Amino acid sequence: MGLHNLQPAPGSTKNRKRIGRGQGSGTGKTSGKGHKGQKARAGYNEKRGFEGGQQPLYKRLPKIGFTSRIEKPYVINVEKIKTIAELSEITLETIKTVHRLQKNVTKVKLIGVGARDLVSKIKDEAVTTSGK
Repeated sequence: MGLHNLQPAPGSTKNRKRIGRGQGSGTGKTSGKGHKGQKARAGYNEKRGFEGGQQPLYKRLPKIGFTSRIEKPYVINVEKIKTIAELSEITLETIKTVHRLQKNVTKVKLIGVGARDLVSKIKDEAVTTSGK
């Protein structure tokens, strides 16, 4: 197999722009930087979001956003999943036997019309209902 004749697809590569190579090239003398000024100098580097001394957009807008670290419980409607109401005692483990939970669920809240009647069956701090 001859791998020595690989070449880029036609039209996929261009020659790089050679600047500062005489006035006939079109990018001689000032090398495409115009005349004088901060941007014409060597080592020029503008800060991200800099707007020429005007207050930049990211500073003009208000700070927004907040993420609470308090974990919200996974909510189960006992009307839809009747098997939970039929359990003799309700804990996170017994709920897992009748209803598929994701691994990261640590708190469960039971809601729905019949949820308040289940308070006496709940034997786990991680399980709560809407009723006291």
